[in-house]
Amino acid sequence: MSTSANPLPSQPVRRRFPKPDLPYRSQLIRQLILLFITFITLFPILWIVSLSIDPSGLARPTELRLIPPGASLDAYRRVMAQPTNNPITFAQLAFNSFKLAMGVSLFSVGIGVSAAYVFSRFKIRGQKFLMLAVLTVLMMPSIGSIAPLFVLLNKIQLGTGPGDTLRDSLYGVGLACISGGLPFAIWNLKGYLDTIPRDLEEAARIDGATINQTFLKIILPLATPALAVTAFLGFLSGWTEFALSWQFLTKAPNFTLSMALWNMTGQYSGQVPWSNFAAMALLVATPVSVVYLMLQKYIVSGLTIGSVK
Repeated sequence: MSTSANPLPSQPVRRRFPKPDLPYRSQLIRQLILLFITFITLFPILWIVSLSIDPSGLARPTELRLIPPGASLDAYRRVMAQPTNNPITFAQLAFNSFKLAMGVSLFSVGIGVSAAYVFSRFKIRGQKFLMLAVLTVLMMPSIGSIAPLFVLLNKIQLGTGPGDTLRDSLYGVGLACISGGLPFAIWNLKGYLDTIPRDLEEAARIDGATINQTFLKIILPLATPALAVTAFLGFLSGWTEFALSWQFLTKAPNFTLSMALWNMTGQYSGQVPWSNFAAMALLVATPVSVVYLMLQKYIVSGLTIGSVK
């Protein structure tokens, strides 16, 4: 006769929660502060989303209803077809803004990283003066350079017509934006390149690599976080640029999204199509959010490592 031992009754497993680092009272205060910050951050966004789907056409919106009565996407359809009275569609405006933003981003990074590498690794005559000049331009408000840029770009003729100048084109606006964004790119990238050990370049040169190969295969991959930060900020400045475009451009086919958004406002608040305005604002903000999410891991690491000084 076989005997078997009775299984021991299972003991209830008690989960042990980690002991909080802070006292409960301090935790409560901090979480309340974070909830307040979250609320004041999300409230304007929720208000704009609610306004964009409100079909009532309020002249002076004063209350927040997440889902207003009769909510629809008609405002988005109207904005996508023709956001303003100018005969230009949303797709054309978005394409112009995209060209401007990508141009500013690519040229700022391409020229900025080359100049920053020279400032960081080589001793050149007048280096301190040049860096001081870059810093001076960086400290000057970009709006202050509108007048000289307007005169300079207006003297460059692109076509045979009297108004076919570089000033009245997206190329001229792009050059003006690059002139304002390049000092920041150089200063930002130089600070990051200074943190990369020179021993890596010396080891590569001992193995036979040229200066260009060292720059392309050693420095640029290591500087990816700083390049991502600079590229994103350049794209953001070009996408949201308004002052230069408003002063330089006169032809509707060259208009950008920010100019169209301004054209939707009237002299008085009662003249503003608020639903269309809110829908347009959300559509303008969406590409920037997508770019930020794509580069998020590089941007966070670039900021924390010290690329922005």
